[in-house]
Amino acid sequence: MTHRIYSMSVASVYPLYIAKAEKKGRTKAEVDEIIFWLTGHDHKSLKQELEKGTGFEDFFARAPRLNPSRSLITGVVCGVRVEEIEEPTMREIRYLDKLIDELAKGKAMEKILRA
Repeated sequence: MTHRIYSMSVASVYPLYIAKAEKKGRTKAEVDEIIFWLTGHDHKSLKQELEKGTGFEDFFARAPRLNPSRSLITGVVCGVRVEEIEEPTMREIRYLDKLIDELAKGKAMEKILRA
């Protein structure tokens, strides 16, 4: 059984990521920086994926360059430890969720981006 979120468009969730960040005094630029770091997308390719309505599964499958340091992302999202998620697509989605959570919690960008 595939999860509903796999076919959900990134464009439908993206404004929620931004709203979550901005509610805590962070910026859209920081949300974008996290997405760029995680996926290798840039402004142009992210915009294209959002405009196409690309689902999460294809978004991560077609990511220009998944960051090898993303395996350093650990912790709990939605009650699940991200490092224990077996299914690759779900793990990628939860990595992104975890980074956005860290941003909203006021963590410094260099820590979020595992620098």
